Amino acid sequence: MKSMIALLKKELTEHLRSVFIIILAAIFFFFGIMNPVIAKGTPWLLEQFSESDSMAGLTITAAEPVALDSWMQFFKNIPVILIAFVFLEGNIFTKEYGRGTLILSLTKGLARYKVVISKALTLILLWTLGYGLYFGSTYALTEYFWSGETLPNLGFSVFCWWLFGLWIILLTVLLSSAAKHVSAVFLGTGGVFIIAYVINIFPKLSEYSPAHLMDAAPLTAGLSEPSEYT
Repeated sequence: MKSMIALLKKELTEHLRSVFIIILAAIFFFFGIMNPVIAKGTPWLLEQFSESDSMAGLTITAAEPVALDSWMQFFKNIPVILIAFVFLEGNIFTKEYGRGTLILSLTKGLARYKVVISKALTLILLWTLGYGLYFGSTYALTEYFWSGETLPNLGFSVFCWWLFGLWIILLTVLLSSAAKHVSAVFLGTGGVFIIAYVINIFPKLSEYSPAHLMDAAPLTAGLSEPSEYT
């Protein structure tokens, strides 16, 4: 247990000293505040666009934005954030292979499973904290713009996307522990995702595909029920 804790501390320390942790935090926060800003500003942008000379004679009418628009934007941007996360953290094993530090530790008797678990826990913690920052910034600004508006099943729909991200991360860890090059990790993760996405297209099979968790946005609009995702 002591070696596991030591490995976890090592991974977290390396991340805290790396510039990538700042990049990740900036990505989560930037997209988080942009969700309500885009939802709030879209009608104004459409109005300005309709008044331009190139659109003379054409009238564009935009509905008044509501809190739901902000959360729809929230779900649209999660795939971009998840891709960025995997891109920045997908080399968590392969960089160790390249430097030879992992082999040195294993030859001294360190159990392989402890290395895998410590790296997996590190990525899960980073994903959870980053996702919390993304959700929190969107929630705070949405409440500021549309105070008092409530949406059904918001917490569960947000949880579904966190869980999908967790699946992708663990898939990345699995492939990283076997592949020696980060390109193989990306190709493998993308390939498995495509398979899950194709399975999700078929109604009779979709409930067995992890990609079904990506369709959680209708929950906030009251168009589906949590029982459809369990």
